[in-house]
Amino acid sequence: MTLLLALLRQRLRRDRLQLALWIVGTGLLAFAAVSAVSDTLADEQDRREILGVAIATRTILVFRGTPNGIEDGAFAFFLLFAWLSLMGGLMSTFLAVRHTRMDEEQGRTELVAATPAARILPTVATVVHGVLANVVLGLAVALAWIALGLDVAGSLVTGAALAATGIAFLAFGLFAAQLFRTSRGANGLSVAFVLAAYLLRGVGDAAGTPSEDLLHLTPAWPSWLSPIGYGQFTGAFAENDLRPLLLPLAFGIVVIALVFVLQSVRDQGASLLPGRAGRATAGPTLSSSFGLAWRLNTSSLLAWTVGGIVTGLLATSLSSVVNQLAGETPQVAEILRSAVGGDATIEQAFVATFYGVVGILAACCAVQVGIRARQEEAHGTAEQVLATRVPRVRWLLEYWLVGIIVIVTVLAVAGLSGLLGAARSDDPETMMTDVIQAAAAQLPACLVFLGLTLLVFVFAPRATVPLGWALVGAAAVVGTFGPILQMPAWVVDLSPFAHSPVPAGDDTDWSGGFWMLAIGLAAGAAAVWSMRRRELASGG
Repeated sequence: MTLLLALLRQRLRRDRLQLALWIVGTGLLAFAAVSAVSDTLADEQDRREILGVAIATRTILVFRGTPNGIEDGAFAFFLLFAWLSLMGGLMSTFLAVRHTRMDEEQGRTELVAATPAARILPTVATVVHGVLANVVLGLAVALAWIALGLDVAGSLVTGAALAATGIAFLAFGLFAAQLFRTSRGANGLSVAFVLAAYLLRGVGDAAGTPSEDLLHLTPAWPSWLSPIGYGQFTGAFAENDLRPLLLPLAFGIVVIALVFVLQSVRDQGASLLPGRAGRATAGPTLSSSFGLAWRLNTSSLLAWTVGGIVTGLLATSLSSVVNQLAGETPQVAEILRSAVGGDATIEQAFVATFYGVVGILAACCAVQVGIRARQEEAHGTAEQVLATRVPRVRWLLEYWLVGIIVIVTVLAVAGLSGLLGAARSDDPETMMTDVIQAAAAQLPACLVFLGLTLLVFVFAPRATVPLGWALVGAAAVVGTFGPILQMPAWVVDLSPFAHSPVPAGDDTDWSGGFWMLAIGLAAGAAAVWSMRRRELASGG
């Protein structure tokens, strides 16, 4: 018991910043979103119209949840639970991989296994740590909603559903760590599982059976394949049925038991899936340090590009939904306009909103380039490159250039996919112009995050991963939801995404964009120049 507590304290200390950001950020988002919805959509008739449009068009349900009434709590659950579960799932899977496969990669697990803790007890500590994190996350959301005056029972059921869903994702993250030899592979599969669960739930809602009053919906069978779907089956604030949570909890218990079996029989550092054999000789791409930097980031680029393609297609393929929103639910149109400017048309607001998501994806891809540079340094492989004729300034400059290329690639591919959907719209020429402008407008903010991540890497290398993700995550929430949640203007202005020069009416104001371009380029140049005197900082 003493050893378990020591391992648990070590995990809590190591994750104190990451978990604080995840839990506090999710709780604040839940609080702010419900508060804003209560102010903006206080009239029940407005909510009735929104649910009617959502059930009639169905595509909206993929991004929201299962309609279950117009009461305050039920409407908040419909709007937010799937998103909150997505955040909890990412938190849980990253935690699981960080304390298992990543520790094996970096040799920490072997050191701990040489103590009386052996091999199984560290995994037990990780399970306890992950379960506690999800319980605290659920309590944070529940207390936030109780503080806003929502029903106590419904708020607690929401928190319980969020915790149970997160535990299921935690178990899968632990299992993925057994499958792959690298943390990147385990994280990639885990993120894919979380996104698949979100999309399956969305497909189940979109294919569900609505009630006659168009206020309730019974999901179709795909929702039964998703842990998030089981969380929605609780019907928080309406039925408050906890029985569906037994299934994700049972899934978590079975998978965790399987993890312990696999952990006890496999060799240290080994995996169930063998690593892919490399080439006997390097290809032409790897003939330079720049080619190596590019090759190390191609898998991340592919993943974020796929997200950009899907988002770009949705931005312009839902013109019928846009017209229906403008005609039947003007409140939703005003909410969209408030996020981009009052002079924007409803089509421009819709395209700008989706391409704001594309900008976040491109910024995340850029941040991951900076994080990859830190990982190369921490693992000692950067030192091998720098032992050749490659100087430090050139090495970081190449990562900066790769970051710029991946940003442009994600935005360009998303723009091209948006043009395909715009060609089938009622006014293709106007929408194509809006798509091109909206995609290009995301470049300045993305360059800012790339430059800031590289600055953190140079001056506080060990904080690169948590601070890089924290900066882009906080800015995404503030820039995207700030105007909708009626945050103070000075808070919204702190986010580079809030200054993206999106189309609004006949004009596009690039004044903020030029400032962001200057800041991003200056930050990147300062990071590269400062690298010339920095000592390498190996280790995590």
